[in-house]
Amino acid sequence: MHLSVVNKITLSILLLLVFSRGWANDNKSHAIALYDEPKYAADFQHFDYVNPDAPKGGTLRTAANGTFDSFHPFIPKGNAVGTGSVETLMVSSEDEPFTEYGLIAETMEWPDDRSWIIFNLREQARWHDGKPITADDVIWSFEILTTRGNPQYRFYYASVDRLEKLGERRVKFYFNESNNRELPLIVGQIPILPKHYWQSRDFDKTTLEPPLGSGPYRIADFEAGRFVVQERVQDYWGKDLAVKRGVDNFDFIRTDFYRDDTAIRLALKSGDIDFRSEYQAKAWAVDFEVPAVEKGWLIKERVKHKMPTGMQGLVYNTRRPIFSDPTVREALSYAFDFEWTNRNLFFSEYTRSQSYFSNSEMMAQGLPRGAELEVLDQFRDQLPDRVFSTPYQAPVTDGSGWSRDNLLQADRLLKQAGWVVRDMKRVHNETGEPFRFEILLVSQAFERIVLPMVRNLERLGIDARIRLVDQTQYVNRMRSFDFDMMVFVWGQSESPGNEQRNYWTSKSAEQSGSRNFAGIKDPVIDQLVERLIASESRAELVTNTMALDRVLLAGFYVIPNWHIPADRILYWDKFSRPLVEIKSGVMTGRWWFDHEKAERLAAQLAGDDSLSQTAGRPGSLALSNWRGLLLLVLLIAGIWSMARYLKARS
Repeated sequence: MHLSVVNKITLSILLLLVFSRGWANDNKSHAIALYDEPKYAADFQHFDYVNPDAPKGGTLRTAANGTFDSFHPFIPKGNAVGTGSVETLMVSSEDEPFTEYGLIAETMEWPDDRSWIIFNLREQARWHDGKPITADDVIWSFEILTTRGNPQYRFYYASVDRLEKLGERRVKFYFNESNNRELPLIVGQIPILPKHYWQSRDFDKTTLEPPLGSGPYRIADFEAGRFVVQERVQDYWGKDLAVKRGVDNFDFIRTDFYRDDTAIRLALKSGDIDFRSEYQAKAWAVDFEVPAVEKGWLIKERVKHKMPTGMQGLVYNTRRPIFSDPTVREALSYAFDFEWTNRNLFFSEYTRSQSYFSNSEMMAQGLPRGAELEVLDQFRDQLPDRVFSTPYQAPVTDGSGWSRDNLLQADRLLKQAGWVVRDMKRVHNETGEPFRFEILLVSQAFERIVLPMVRNLERLGIDARIRLVDQTQYVNRMRSFDFDMMVFVWGQSESPGNEQRNYWTSKSAEQSGSRNFAGIKDPVIDQLVERLIASESRAELVTNTMALDRVLLAGFYVIPNWHIPADRILYWDKFSRPLVEIKSGVMTGRWWFDHEKAERLAAQLAGDDSLSQTAGRPGSLALSNWRGLLLLVLLIAGIWSMARYLKARS
């Protein structure tokens, strides 16, 4: 054979091998990271932040504010409560920015451009009824959630093109975009539901039937709207996996539902519940000055975390014509006196939020420069000049409670936007329409925060009224965007991604049930969200997120509230947890019931009667009730005896 022919054949074979390699499984692993390599090798035994030898047993009693009428949290109906019965294909570690390890999936395969991913399911993965978890369950779960589930699934997984069953325990996700590094990770977060269970039930209806699951817990008892008890599944299929060692340690988790936080705090101090995260600064400062805390039996602890705190704010619904002008939105922000509020209502506990990504390296600061400026320059003709010339700064006062300069600035901006004062009322200078709107609240505690702002708005001639509704009505009005202004918190992760589409994009503004409560429709924001999702490195992600943050702030879609980079928790001293700190702060899933501590606490309480005066020990309220009942019985017996004596004498 001629040498040139041999060379051609050899070259063809080499090219075939090269190109076929592009279609082969370039990567196969037990874990996948967003950018860097996973911290834990394939043979790791447990995460570093857990105690792999943590004892199993005991009960953790918690409480929730509100009520529930469903165990079906996957549809936009009802007031559902979630449980620990649903598992996912992968699970995140708590000591890495964004890395996921196989849970239902044993291994994953994907190409370098991440245009698809294959999940190989574990043979031992089982539903609580003993049936295996299969590729059919994965495919059915994705299809039902993205077509009939909460709208958030539709947005979050909009880039999934199709799924393919490659075997009984092997399923492939195809994506309609490549180099979206987050996609393989977020499809691993899909709740996997049992197809055979739901085939005989209506997925679109709320239900109080305890659902079939595959997780470490299942519902053991409940009373609608009052309590839920979850029990640990003794033969849980995943209990010996490395990702599950040292977690899910309680035999029972009981959650009681209360109508308000005051009742929950009383329940904690009386020992009816064991644990609470406290979100109200005033309560944290003054409501727990009780002997149990002073003696160290009820522990009051501030646990720092390193997570972005996101944005909590009073959200304008820009779908309302009254809030369609950003100048109006900027003006109203001057009516909120954070400094006075923080000093007088929050005991100076909080920091004013100045970013949608507070407490992180991704928040926009100062003027744009470097790589961020290069990104924003591409949209310069579509952005307000202030994006490039004026750093965002929420209005500041002297904290005196009379922010005259701020109200004068608000007045100037309102007049600039066409809203003038006539007969002591703010009206539109052309239509005569009065400036009137409603602030929708679900928490009574928030009234005291909003009322001073309402008074300042009244000084501007604006008729702002507070509307306090129950939880069910609040949820329904949120889903349908039926509000003028409300309070909301957009939480953020260390690695923002596809969920940002659901928060800020034009498409989500029209989708009922999305989290674009502000109704944002801005082509620049749409493009910045896509740039963020397509980031190819951590540095690029930070740059694109800063640019998005800056443009959001320039739109004045919220009146920023506040944040604190710590969790405030209280718990009775009968639990232990690993000493290793984690980025998320508190993670009760790695706690365990400590029998020695519990016995010591019980002995201490039994020998101390002082706590019954403040309802500050477990069982003290019940003991007080028994004492009262005994006194009542003795009183009735005394009256009855006296009556018999008087009758005998007569």
